[in-house]
This record gives sequence, structure tokens and C-alpha cells, in this order.
Amino acid sequence: MVMRQRGSGRVVVGIAVLAVLSLPLAGATELSGAAPSQSTDSSEVARAVAAYHTAEAAGDSAAMLALLDEDAVILESGGVETKVDFRAHHLAADIAFIRAVKIERSPIRVRVRGDAAWATSTSTAQGTLNGRTVNSAGAELMVLARTPAGWKITAIHWSSRARRAP
Repeated sequence: MVMRQRGSGRVVVGIAVLAVLSLPLAGATELSGAAPSQSTDSSEVARAVAAYHTAEAAGDSAAMLALLDEDAVILESGGVETKVDFRAHHLAADIAFIRAVKIERSPIRVRVRGDAAWATSTSTAQGTLNGRTVNSAGAELMVLARTPAGWKITAIHWSSRARRAP
């Protein structure tokens, strides 16, 4: 759920993200130990997130965008972008980054609550991009909604920090 303030074009997502994240964990699901239907939902959510990562690594922007809900928002580098903004501004750079550096991802942790789900993971990135050494640790949160077309990503939040060289 995304609320838009009319006239200003400003997107307010904090309420929706906080509402999902504040749900009690009791009854939420993970891939292991969940009830059969919840386990299926969790697996489908994990597949949607994995499909996004696979498309990104392949440079397939059309597949990435197809996995995003029309009202999706992307939070990155202290800013908030709509799907349209992301496509115009950061999508190509994100693909270039993923294709240039080695990414190691942790297992995805999935929680499902009815028609909403969130998936979290961490990663490390090492390599060189545009002559600059990259050595960072990152975290990813994807919020998804069940739609008639399957699970769609409604919000992504990426954060990262530099790691010290070993």
C-alpha cells in the first residue's frame, strides 16, 4: 500500500513499510516448518525475489520491471523512487554494479501475512566498478503483495556500508 500526497508528487511509504514490519511474528512463516499453504506462499515469494536477482544479474531490465508492482517504490542511497523513476535513473547503474562485482547473498528469510510478505537478506560485494574498488556489506528488504498475477514486489530497500579490507 502506497499513499501519495496529491499535488506534491511526494511518495510516503514509511507508514506502509512500518505497518508490515510491525506485525507480530507469531504465525508468520519461513521456508522451514510452515504449514503447507504458508510454505507454498513462502516458496513463491522466495522464487519471486530470486527471479528478480537472476534477471538483474542477466541484465534483463524488462524481467526486473515485470516483477515490480506498478506502485512499487525503491529506497536506496537515502532516496525514494517510484518504479518509473527507478527505470529512468538507477536501473541501468544497478545492473552494471551487479554484473561488475562478485555478490555473495545470504539465504533469503521470508515472512508471509495473508496477502503481504517480506523477504530479507544480506550480502557482500567485492570487485571493481569504473576503476573503483568495491568491498561492501549490504542488506535488502523486499515487500511483496499477492496479486492475481502472483507475488509482486511493492517495495525494495537496499542499504550498504563499506567493509574493511582483511
